This record gives sequence, C-alpha cells and structure tokens, in this order.
Amino acid sequence: MTSSNGPVQLLRATERPATAWRNGGGVTREVAGHPAGSGLDEFGWRVSLADVASAGPFSAFPGIDRVITLVEGEGMALTVDGAEHVVDAPFRPFAFSGDAATSCRLLGGPLVDFNVMTRRGRVTADLLLADTPRTVDVPAGAAVLLVCLSGTATAGSTLLTRYDAALLGSAGPYDLRPEGVTAVVTFRTAGPSAA
Repeated sequence: MTSSNGPVQLLRATERPATAWRNGGGVTREVAGHPAGSGLDEFGWRVSLADVASAGPFSAFPGIDRVITLVEGEGMALTVDGAEHVVDAPFRPFAFSGDAATSCRLLGGPLVDFNVMTRRGRVTADLLLADTPRTVDVPAGAAVLLVCLSGTATAGSTLLTRYDAALLGSAGPYDLRPEGVTAVVTFRTAGPSAA
C-alpha cells in the first residue's frame, strides 16, 4: 500500500477536477485514493475536499468509515441516523459510518469540508491535524498523506500551499513545518485477512 516513484508525490490543488457528488447534491475534489484510479465502489481509502453550498442528504457509502472536518465556513448540523451533531469548529474531526442515513443543515452559508474514507475491514486511517513542527515517519506497509488545510507547509524540501497534498513514498523521516494546519493521514491495511 505504499505510494510510488520517489520519496514525495506532490498533488497540487490546482490540478484537481471537480466532480458531482454521488447523489448530485454537491461538488467534491478527490485529493488521493488507493488503489490509484479506483472508483467509488472499489477504493480502499479516499481523501477529498467538498464544497457544500446547500442543505440536503449525504451520499450513502455502505461499508465505509468516514471522518469529516470543517475547514472553511460556519459549519453544519449533521443528522446521522436521527441524531444531530453540530460540526461548527474548524479542524475538529467528526467520525461516522457511511452506512448511516446522513443529512446536513448549513449553519451560515457555504462551507468546505475535508473527508477521509476507508473501507471497513480493509483499511484504517489515523488523522492528525498538525499546527506545530513535527517529524513524520511512514510505518512499514502504510501510506501517509499530507494535506495543507490552511496557510502553507513544508515537508522536507516540498512546499505545500492551501489544499495541496503530498503522498509520502519512503519511510522518512520527513520534517513537517506547518504555517497553519496540515492534515497527516496514516493509512494501514487492517488485519491479516485484508485484501
């Protein structure tokens, strides 16, 4: 599950196409996914940024664990299987099941959220939101994705501006220096029976 070709694969925000949500209710930009090029029914993990302009239902993703983080805007109230959860603090992740019936109500206009999705039983994700310098290592058999969510960041000699990402392709260590907030997402294959 490692990334490819060299120590850092740079994924520029300006090169991401916008695609309609599965249910047609919004727009998302995929940051990265594994396996590369896999569709919504095949990915092991997928990271995206979504523009949410209006209230409505979320797409169903059976068998998927989701973590959503507000990065721009005043937030939303998510109703997940009938229970309301207010997501109005930037950079505070909220985890829920893609199986759950989920809808959102905006609290004050359009917003942007950061999404991490993993296929249950195959992949797990650890999400750290870094706002101070740190060393980042890539565990054996894992993949680590950095996404600059505000300001800028450097990972080794790679500069990331807002919404740029870097898939780390070797063990490291990498010297991460965020000037703002950078997501550090570590993906691991789940269990000995994982495909």
